[in-house]
Amino acid sequence: MLVRKMARAFTSRSLMAIARDILRFFHRWLADPRHIGAIVPSGRALADLITRHVHGRSGRVAEFGAGTGAFTRALLSRGVREANLLLIERDEEFATCLRRRFPRAHVLTMEAERFGEWAQAERFAAGAIVSGLPLLNLTHDSRRHILSGAFSSLCGDGALYQFTYGLTCPVPVALLEHLQLEAICMGRVLRNLPPAAVYRIHRRRSISVAAFA
Repeated sequence: MLVRKMARAFTSRSLMAIARDILRFFHRWLADPRHIGAIVPSGRALADLITRHVHGRSGRVAEFGAGTGAFTRALLSRGVREANLLLIERDEEFATCLRRRFPRAHVLTMEAERFGEWAQAERFAAGAIVSGLPLLNLTHDSRRHILSGAFSSLCGDGALYQFTYGLTCPVPVALLEHLQLEAICMGRVLRNLPPAAVYRIHRRRSISVAAFA
């Protein structure tokens, strides 16, 4: 009986928290639709897909456009330590929410375009970057700054994981080639509002001449 009561109470609190996040997201979207990009937080299925290849051994992980923490919670469930999380969020209301929910994470209230400069100054190296940014709403220069900054801090074969509501990769082919990057679609999530796709963006692998000798 006690277990059932606790389960009901937990479910009730969870639903209330979800409802608050939806209202908060919708309110911020009304205030700034270009930068928020969605009327509700990302769903669990999308969060599971975009964090699929990130784990505790990834080391420090940066998240762009962390919002209310949908992807952040998924990263923690994958074994990433909260202290290893760097959450980038330009919206002050969302940033305040993130600091309250993830007190051991490092939360920065700033544009993702400034990440590369900040990372270089702080000597920050990431094993992976998860992005909730609405890249389709951003200018070509903004996307270029974000990607170049991200890959200046990513270690080794570290990748950036980006979702989109569009039908194709939100990073144009010309920009990928300019930055010597490749994008692979990891899959699509229909159980999301709206449906979304996730791309893994990584450095282009050079082909050894010796392989053709």
